[in-house]
Amino acid sequence: MANAIEVKNLVKRYKELVALDHFNLEIKEGEIFGLLGPNGSGKTTTINCILSLLSYDKGEIKVFGREMHPNSYDIKKDIGVVMQNVAVFDELTVYDNVDYFCGLYIKDKAQRKQYVNEAIEFVGLEDYTKFLPKKLSGGLLRRLNIACGIAHKPKLIFFDEPTVAVDPQSRNKILEGITKLNEDGATIVYTSHYMEEVEQICSRILIMDKGKNVAIGTKEELKKMIKNTETISIEVMGLEEDVLKELKELPHAYDVKYENMTLLIYFSGGKHNLVRVLECLQKRDISFGRVYSELPTLNDVFLEITGKELRD
Repeated sequence: MANAIEVKNLVKRYKELVALDHFNLEIKEGEIFGLLGPNGSGKTTTINCILSLLSYDKGEIKVFGREMHPNSYDIKKDIGVVMQNVAVFDELTVYDNVDYFCGLYIKDKAQRKQYVNEAIEFVGLEDYTKFLPKKLSGGLLRRLNIACGIAHKPKLIFFDEPTVAVDPQSRNKILEGITKLNEDGATIVYTSHYMEEVEQICSRILIMDKGKNVAIGTKEELKKMIKNTETISIEVMGLEEDVLKELKELPHAYDVKYENMTLLIYFSGGKHNLVRVLECLQKRDISFGRVYSELPTLNDVFLEITGKELRD
């Protein structure tokens, strides 16, 4: 499958600060690609460089196999951008906002009218076409922002935190819409701090930090990169040290903690870990309460790879 985006050895400096340090990226056509990283990791700089909104010091950027430049309008007409900050005109109605942004790319009036109506229907704003943005709820405003970004039917769409500060119903509607755009042929680049969203919709994920590509793969591949593969939690009273020692000696167990009547056993690999733990407790006639077995999440991967310290 051809590359929709190809970035090679991208370097961007802000005086002494290296925002992108020989950064590399390939996104295949037809993917929903997750771009993750802590605050200040270089995500926004990467997107702005790809869109040729920002100059860079070194490297090569191709979109649909062609080099990207500020005047590459033949490429840019096939790109849609939905940024985190809602960017619509307060003095224009819902319909006129979508019509304006679509008109930047589609000059034929009949075709533009069709595209505008399809975009409004796509995000479910048919009943709000005459509303001004200030009359819309946060979720509806986000959906208007999406309609403005996708009305011209781009082949490549960037979504930057599109579900920030919206209710669960609006979030589901937005995620369903993004999946539908992908099914209709669009390549999606998706950034979010909501890891469960990324797990839900992204086919591949890149985690970047300090301007570098630190991990890339499917969610399953990323989860195999960290030590923890399973955490077993059991409510149990009065465990002795010898029991904890025996549990720690179980195959694939690498750590055991016992605090506030909760036993936590951490495993790296292995099958039937829970069976072995329960057999150990039952052999010693130890009663226990609730039992949980948790597999690692993308959030666990993200924190282990990028660290747990607070970022600005």
